[in-house]
Amino acid sequence: MINAERIKEHAKVIGADGAPVGIVDRVEGSRIKLTKAAGGEGSHKGHHHFVPLDLVADVEGDTVRLSANGDVAVTFEEEESGGAVH
Repeated sequence: MINAERIKEHAKVIGADGAPVGIVDRVEGSRIKLTKAAGGEGSHKGHHHFVPLDLVADVEGDTVRLSANGDVAVTFEEEESGGAVH
C-alpha cells in the first residue's frame, strides 16, 4: 500500500484509464475522502465519495493515480448516515 502521507489535499485523483475521479479532501483511515464537488449526479450529488487506499498505484506530485478504472474506483457513502455504503 502507498504511504498515505504522500497524498496531498486538493490533489487530482485519476483512474488507471486516465478518467478523472475527483479531488482529495483528505485521507481518513484506509481511504481517500473526495470533495463533495468532485462528483455525483442525482441523489449522489452533494455527498462524499471515497477511494480505498489499496487502489492507489502511485502519487505523482499533485496527482493520485489509481490501479482501477475511474468508473469502478469510487464508493458512495453518506456522511450523515454513519458511513453506510450504497
